[in-house]
Amino acid sequence: DVPLLERFARARSAGFGAVEISSNELFEHCPKEVASHLKGEGLDCVLFNLPAGDWRGGERGLAALPKRQEEFLRSLQQGADYAERLGCSRVHCLAGLLGSSEIYRSNLQKAGEVLGPMGVEVLIEPINQRSMPDYHLKSFGQAERLLAEVSRPNAPVKLLFDFFHCQILHGDLTMNLRKYADIIGHVQVAGVPDRGEPDARQEVNFRHLFQVLRDELGYKGHIGCEYQPRGKTEDGLKWLDELVE
Repeated sequence: DVPLLERFARARSAGFGAVEISSNELFEHCPKEVASHLKGEGLDCVLFNLPAGDWRGGERGLAALPKRQEEFLRSLQQGADYAERLGCSRVHCLAGLLGSSEIYRSNLQKAGEVLGPMGVEVLIEPINQRSMPDYHLKSFGQAERLLAEVSRPNAPVKLLFDFFHCQILHGDLTMNLRKYADIIGHVQVAGVPDRGEPDARQEVNFRHLFQVLRDELGYKGHIGCEYQPRGKTEDGLKWLDELVE
């Protein structure tokens, strides 16, 4: 609800030490400027989305789109520059709508080859069709098969496990966490079904899931709060006191 660079101070004031950036607005600012604002607030950027095409025009990524490979490669180089300047070790590579599995596979391999040597993981995220109709990557099984083909030790491509999308696509969240634990690179959370705060007003037992994630599976990474606040962002953070020890 405020411009990107102003959000960093609010994140720090709310007690966060790290942020992820999912908006194309990131690329309206030079990386030096963004890095300066992050440093000024003492924040780490742990994830951002690669350029996703014409978002306002309805595009939702480039990686699977035919006849857009050159544009994707330019976006990849731009993303590499931002990752280096921001000290960010993960980027989310959005597939786009419809598209080609062959092109997607090829572009993900290129992304891993470019970013892997920099110490940057490429992430892919299955997205449910209710939230984003026609998104190319539409199941966790599809993502698992794709990662088996493209991920390499020196060019890692991993799964962005979003509880919201997994619950809508497949349910069975505990078992799916266990099933995909070895390929998870990052986790995001939102309440179901309305994508609001992950509090008592939604259907998922996040206290249990966080315990499985941390205590059973040994997950040490960040959990991104990728939900849509029902009101003022700061007013909706009470769930943190209830769920996070």
